[in-house]
This record gives sequence, C-alpha cells and structure tokens, in this order.
Amino acid sequence: MTAPILVVDDEAAIRRLVRAALERSGQQVDEAANAAEALQGAARSGCQLVLLDLGLPDRDGLELIPQLKARGLAVIVLTARDATDEKVAALDLGADDYITKPFDTEELLARIRVALRHRTLGSGECILALGPIAIDPAAREVRRSGLVVALTRKEFAILSELARFPGRVMTHEALLTAVWGAAHRHDTEYLRVAVRSLRRKLEEDPAAPALIVNDPGVGYRLSANTGSSREAS
Repeated sequence: MTAPILVVDDEAAIRRLVRAALERSGQQVDEAANAAEALQGAARSGCQLVLLDLGLPDRDGLELIPQLKARGLAVIVLTARDATDEKVAALDLGADDYITKPFDTEELLARIRVALRHRTLGSGECILALGPIAIDPAAREVRRSGLVVALTRKEFAILSELARFPGRVMTHEALLTAVWGAAHRHDTEYLRVAVRSLRRKLEEDPAAPALIVNDPGVGYRLSANTGSSREAS
C-alpha cells in the first residue's frame, strides 16, 4: 500500500475535489486545513507528498516548504497565487512543482506522478530518456534518436541540471549559479544564449520547443510529457 498524499488547503471544497481525483487514481489521502494540522499530519501519517496551499489561515504556506522538504517529502504548491515572484520564491525554497488554481485534475495527477517518480529514483546517476533524447551523466554523453549530439561544457551542464528533475522548473538564478557560479546568478543573457543553442541541437522545432520549456520570468524545465524514463547505467 502506498504512503498517503497530504492535501493542505483551508477550503473544504478543494480538499474534496483533490481527494476524489487522488482516490480514483488509487492513492491514499490525508487532509489538513491549516499549517499546524499540516505539520502534524506530515509527522503522523508517513506521507510521501504534500499538496500545499499558500494562503493558509494561521501561517503563510511558503514558510512550511523548507520544513516539509527537511522531512524528505515531495511538495507541490497548489494555490491561487499566480505572481511570478511567489512562484520563484516557492521553487527556490525547494518546492517540486507549482500549480495555480483553477487547475485541471488530470494535469495535477500527471505532475504528482512525476514528483513521486523523482522521489523514488534517488540521486544515483543513470541514463535518462526523454522521448528521442538520452542523457548519460556518467559518460557525459547525449544522444538524439541514437546519434551522439556534440554539446559544449556549459550546454551539457545546463541539460544535466534540468535532467535531475524533469518536469520541475529550475529558476534562472539556480541554473546560473550551478553552471556559471554565484557571481553570475543574475546574468540571464548567458543562460538564454546557451538554451537557444541547446534547442537548436535537440529540439525537432527549435522555434516551438517541446523538450526545454520556458516558464516566463521564472526559469526552464525539461518537459514531463515526452515519455521520460530512467535506466540503470
């Protein structure tokens, strides 16, 4: 039996909607209506993932993200807040994904599957397949439809960072810090140029990218809709 998913929202109607969708997909569900109940539920139930509203009556949901991540839990923010700075803040604090209300329940279930898959995969290096793209971190090799693609060191580093969490947005600052160093964390033009080059090499249509997806004002993610899988290297 799978560990439950904890739904944290002060609106009972939202909790009922999400519970119904999750239970139809075979998931166990626990609920919390505020931050205090959320922390108690996370400790008590042995849950694996938290769907977290930010507008809680007793505490800002952003404050809970580091505490939940410290317990080893996946966290998907599910909120009406759609401002870019809120989204960036949540992702920088460690949220695995960010979904705004109103939402499509099938998309929510897909995002949950991705987050749970990442949680069980761990950090071991293995080959990641995303549609026709295969990334082998150990060999520092990328193939498209079986053919090796020549990437620069920076391009490979960007792709490797994104490949650690396919489907999850990485902020511009996080990518720049990881690839160029903290001194260049605000030099977004470096990142744009490198991503443009990556798309020319990897995308079927670089003008309409389906693999490396832009989240305007926030960052980039590897699409979770390309049939991704991992194999032992």
